[in-house]
Amino acid sequence: MEASAWRGLAFTAFLLNFVLVCQLLLLQPLVSASDGILGNSAELFEKVSQNVKVKRYSEALDDLNAAIEADPKLSEAYFHRGSILRQLCRYNESEKNYKKYLELKPGNSAGEKELSQLLQAQSALETALKHFDTGDHPKALEFLDKVVLVFSPACSEAKLLKIKLLLATKDYSAAILHTGYILKEDESNLDALLLRGRAYYYLADHDVASRHFQKGLRLDPEHGELKKAYFGLKNLLKKTKSAEDNVSKGKLRLAVEEYNAALALDPNHLTHNVHLHLGLCKVLVKLGRGKDAVTSCNEALNIDGDLIEALVQRGEAKLLTEDWEGAVEDLKSAAQSSPQDMNIREALMRAEKALKMSKRKDWYKILGVSKTASVAEIKRAYKKLALQWHPDKNVENREEAEAKFRDIAAAYEVLGNEEKRTRFDRGEDIEDMGMGGGGGFNPFGGGGQQFTFTFDGGFGGGFGGGGFPGGGGFEFHF
Repeated sequence: MEASAWRGLAFTAFLLNFVLVCQLLLLQPLVSASDGILGNSAELFEKVSQNVKVKRYSEALDDLNAAIEADPKLSEAYFHRGSILRQLCRYNESEKNYKKYLELKPGNSAGEKELSQLLQAQSALETALKHFDTGDHPKALEFLDKVVLVFSPACSEAKLLKIKLLLATKDYSAAILHTGYILKEDESNLDALLLRGRAYYYLADHDVASRHFQKGLRLDPEHGELKKAYFGLKNLLKKTKSAEDNVSKGKLRLAVEEYNAALALDPNHLTHNVHLHLGLCKVLVKLGRGKDAVTSCNEALNIDGDLIEALVQRGEAKLLTEDWEGAVEDLKSAAQSSPQDMNIREALMRAEKALKMSKRKDWYKILGVSKTASVAEIKRAYKKLALQWHPDKNVENREEAEAKFRDIAAAYEVLGNEEKRTRFDRGEDIEDMGMGGGGGFNPFGGGGQQFTFTFDGGFGGGFGGGGFPGGGGFEFHF
């Protein structure tokens, strides 16, 4: 019996040892894994921090997720995960992690501070979006820069919103800079490619803009915004080229249509539109449409007030509208900005001459004849008006009649003389050569030069008191 009992005890001991060895062999991998995470938490968190520094947020989150799965009470893992999620502006997830951390460590000041910063960032992002929607772009930028991107520097939504705001405020160089940061991390980011392309587009660097749009479309051929931007640019360049080609072919009216069509495509593309407005102004000047040309040049100068060519063209347009003083002012400003340009100086001289001529009496207008009127037409007009306005025939408005008769007589003195008429047409100031000077021409005497006007046919009939004898020729002697 003793031998049998000992054999039973030995067998039992063997079984117990066997079970123990099996347990140790089976549990060893689990213990090792736990020791790798729980026993080296400092090493784990250092690795997480290093990944965050180089913006490997996904790897950092994977490590923290594994640690929390192994030990759901590892408080620091929740804290680190909440911080990363806050930086990525995944605010709802971040808030849950901070609250779990504070549940494990109630009253912890660092956790409470982080949670407060999260809530500030979340609220600031919502406010920035509202300001963006209402068009208050400076205010939206302020919330992003001073709050959101301080607490959530890796927030893609905030970064893209900032770039949209930079485009809206026409800070295209800054938009290019910030999209560059995003594309350096992710060169296939379609939103960044679209916004960067738009920035180059509004700087009128159309080739670079097109390359960005094309790259995005290669990644996603059905991307609606990229398609709209790319084909919109192609259409704009096509219309612009068509307008310029029509100008070179002398098809000016077609050119006007194409310029207007190009301008209608994107009124906000100021860097390109300034040249469209200038080109349109030039064509309208050539067509003699002065008023429309002034409007187009005004648009160009509203975009770029220092555009000398637009000043020159507006001066030419003002000459067409007989705004002599305005023409001189524009051309003088252009000449001062570009003193070596002889074409501008010549245009200014023409404008100054036109202004001077505008201030003298228009003898053609006084006689009511065109500048191409024949001598016979001028004489007939003179006879008719002299008869109509002779003072003896206008006793009730004698002063007015004398003034008009004086101008009629002076007009005939110039236009009835071939040499004087030629000089007048050239723009010479006939009044400075003995036509009355500052006091005007006076056919009623007064010690000045004596003028004789002869009518070959007579007026027929006479006037009471100092009337003209009828029949035969007669003369006025002043």
